[in-house]
Amino acid sequence: MTLAVVSGATDAIGLLALGGAFTSVMTGNLVLLGVSASSADGVLAVAAGGAILAFCAGAALGARLAGNPVPGDRIWPRAVTVGLAVELAFISAYAVGWWVTGGSPDDAVALVLLLCTALALGIQSSTVQRFGVSGMSTTYLTGTLTTVVIRLASGRSVREVWHSIEILLGLVAGAAAGGLLILVAPLFAPVLQLVALGGVVLVAAAVAHRM
Repeated sequence: MTLAVVSGATDAIGLLALGGAFTSVMTGNLVLLGVSASSADGVLAVAAGGAILAFCAGAALGARLAGNPVPGDRIWPRAVTVGLAVELAFISAYAVGWWVTGGSPDDAVALVLLLCTALALGIQSSTVQRFGVSGMSTTYLTGTLTTVVIRLASGRSVREVWHSIEILLGLVAGAAAGGLLILVAPLFAPVLQLVALGGVVLVAAAVAHRM
């Protein structure tokens, strides 16, 4: 759920302050890319297209870092922590860039920060696949929502799909918090991402150390 908060906050900040593109919802960016083609909006095309490429690069890097599920995997494999730590490094770089510009980057810097965060979310997206849980995601959640609806419509209890609902709620909460920070305290916008993601990495590292 916490990683979904990171996704929601980062997407909201990308949409509102970094060029109007998503950092994790690549289907949305593909739509924006099509819209930019029909409207001859070069700025939107660069933002959406760049975010797609950065996300793909991050997903490839995350896959290399996390590897594939293997028999005997720990509940939380060390490789997942490594992948998320690298993601945290990119989120930290974006935060530094944000603060250096006083929370109001110009168009060129905003694009660089957008690409940095899209790459970070790409890492997160593929890293969690190391858990080997079919359909598990903290970024692309349309499938998660569809699964919840199907299971509830099939007579399953809310308790059986509560984990998926928590992830969806985390995404919404993160987006709401990220959007609110941009509106009322933009200089503090990266703090939410750093605290949430940093907390996950620290807890995972501590648990791995005890095992």
